[in-house]
Amino acid sequence: MATPNWIGVYPALLTPFNSDESIDEKLFLKNLQAQIDAGVHGVIIGGSLGEASTLLNEEKIMLLKRAKLIAPMNFPIILNIAESTTKAAVAFAKEAEASGADGFMLLPPMRYKSDDNETVQYFKAVAAATSLSIMIYNNPVDYKIEVTLDMFEALKEHSNIQAVKESTRDVSNVTRMKNRFWDRFKILCGVDTLAYEELCLGADGWIAGLVDAFPEETVAIYKLTKAGKLAEALSIYRWFLPVLELDIHPKLVQYIKLAATHTGIGSPHVRAPRLPLTGEELNKVNNIITSALAKRPNLPDYRSL
Repeated sequence: MATPNWIGVYPALLTPFNSDESIDEKLFLKNLQAQIDAGVHGVIIGGSLGEASTLLNEEKIMLLKRAKLIAPMNFPIILNIAESTTKAAVAFAKEAEASGADGFMLLPPMRYKSDDNETVQYFKAVAAATSLSIMIYNNPVDYKIEVTLDMFEALKEHSNIQAVKESTRDVSNVTRMKNRFWDRFKILCGVDTLAYEELCLGADGWIAGLVDAFPEETVAIYKLTKAGKLAEALSIYRWFLPVLELDIHPKLVQYIKLAATHTGIGSPHVRAPRLPLTGEELNKVNNIITSALAKRPNLPDYRSL
C-alpha cells in the first residue's frame, strides 16, 4: 500500500472512452504513464473530471486495478467516493479498500443538500468504515455544500481524515485553515486558475485538471514554486492560464479531454448526457489550446528540485 502524504501534484484523471462509450483502458494507462513520467505524486480515479456521475463502481474498481499494474510501489492511487447515501458510501469504501485503493477523495452526499451536521455525520461514517487516508472535497460552488472551519473542527477526531481539496475559490481559505489547524489537515488547491496563488500562500499540493493534458508543465509550476523559484514558476503559469481557465467551465470534461487529445494522451469521447463539442464552441476551445501549444515554453530541470 502507498499511503498518500497529500503533498504535491495529484491529477484528477480523465476516464477515456471509445466511441461506443466503453472505457478505453489502453489510453487510460497511456495518460497515467505520462503523469508518472512527469513526476506527479499520486492520482485520483473517478473524480468529477473522471466523469464519476457516469461510471459504475465496478468500473472504478477496474480502473484502480489496472492502474496498480503499472504504478510504482510507492505511488498512491486514490479513489473518489461520490454517493447519494451513507450506506452506499460506506460499502464502496470497504470494497475499494479491499481492492487495493490507497486512499479516498470524499464528496458530500450527492443529490441532497445536507446540512452541516448531516454532512459531518456522513463524513464520519465513511471515515469509521476504513483505515485509509481521506481527503475531503470542499467545493460549494459546484456541490452547494461548504465544509466550514467548524465542521473540520468536528472532523479532526478522525485521524484518517487528513486533507482537503480546497475548491471554495476563496484563496484566503488556505490561510484560515492554516491559522485554525496548522498542519492537521493538508491543503490541496482544487482550482487550476488559483494554483500558483494558493501554493504561494502555503497550500501543500494541487489536485490538478489540465495536468491531464500538460503533466510536465503542471509539475514544473508546483516544484518551482515550492523551491522558491517564483519568477520561473510564474512565467510558466502566465503562459498556462488561458488553458487553465478551461477547468472552471461547466464543460470542463469536454474541454480538458480536447486538450489531452491535442497533446496525444487523450481522446474527445464522453458519455451521455455529455455530448461532444461542436461548431463555434469547438472552434473556440481548439483555438485556445493550439495558441498555447504554439508558444509552449521550454521547461527548466524541475525534476532535480
